[in-house]
Amino acid sequence: QVQLVESGGGLVQAGGSLRLSCAASGRTFSSYNMGWFRQAPGKEREFVAAISWSGSTTYYTDSVTGRFTISRDNAKNTVFLQMNSLKPEDTAVYYCAARDRRTTAVVSAIKSYENWGQGTQVTVSS
Repeated sequence: QVQLVESGGGLVQAGGSLRLSCAASGRTFSSYNMGWFRQAPGKEREFVAAISWSGSTTYYTDSVTGRFTISRDNAKNTVFLQMNSLKPEDTAVYYCAARDRRTTAVVSAIKSYENWGQGTQVTVSS
């Protein structure tokens, strides 16, 4: 089991940037592939980005490709989401999630992840 705590959210104008962090504790961080999801008001939670346990492979949903970058620092037990060129439609609660690297799963599926943080609010004003 791993515990996840997100930080770095806030209010930013369109075109601005934010960097989200997710600090992990508990089981060895490098045992997990990590993902970021988001949920806007009145909408379902959706996949944003994912990264393999080693950091060698990343995945992005189409709407953030070229604007967002996921990375991780296994020495610091932290995964990051650098968000640039933010748009009002990026407004949501952003969640960090972890899944055991030994499992074979669809990286963009919510059910693939066993551990979730509490989320951090990102608001982009127009």
